[in-house]
Amino acid sequence: MNKKIVYSEAPSEISNVLNTGIVVEDFLPPPDRLIKKTEKVKVTISLNSNSIDFFKKCAKKNNVKYQTMINEILDQYAQRYREYSLNTK
Repeated sequence: MNKKIVYSEAPSEISNVLNTGIVVEDFLPPPDRLIKKTEKVKVTISLNSNSIDFFKKCAKKNNVKYQTMINEILDQYAQRYREYSLNTK
């Protein structure tokens, strides 16, 4: 059962690398380092019901909390515009 797989459908530059037998070491951090340890602040906010329905459906499909998804989007938005405002001064 140890037959060599030939990646013939991959572009040649990828196929050549894949067929060399090179093993890529795991570069991901351990699970306990994937958890963001940031301080949370509890707030009350009114959001559009269509948006909440969307996040709840996506969260259920991906087995995460919808609040976590919303928090991640807000974090990414804030980070992008924080960097933007620093670079435009």
